[in-house]
Amino acid sequence: MAGFGNFVQKTVYFGVGLASYVTEKAGETLSELRDQAQKAADELVARGEITADEARKLVDEMVKQAQQQPVQPAEKEKPQEPRRIEILSDDEEPTPSETDNIDAMRRQVQAMQEELRRLKRD
Repeated sequence: MAGFGNFVQKTVYFGVGLASYVTEKAGETLSELRDQAQKAADELVARGEITADEARKLVDEMVKQAQQQPVQPAEKEKPQEPRRIEILSDDEEPTPSETDNIDAMRRQVQAMQEELRRLKRD
């Protein structure tokens, strides 16, 4: 039973640590956003396009909007099929070195195929 208590304790500590880490990272991101917004607003004030009060309101509004937006994890796109390659022009003839390289690769593929067949037979 003591093992279960240690497990629960470690789980709670892990949860608290994770929450602390996420809060710290969110604070850093929010701080970076505020800095960037402040720089942009300062530049607008320097150009005379907005006043200092408008700049402060703009920065506060941007930070407020960032805080209200739900955080969604980035989803990695998984292609359903291999990426298609389109040949736009076949006017160019390969150079002799490219032809040699292609021929060498073909020989390597053939050698690997033969080796694979041999291994399957054994």
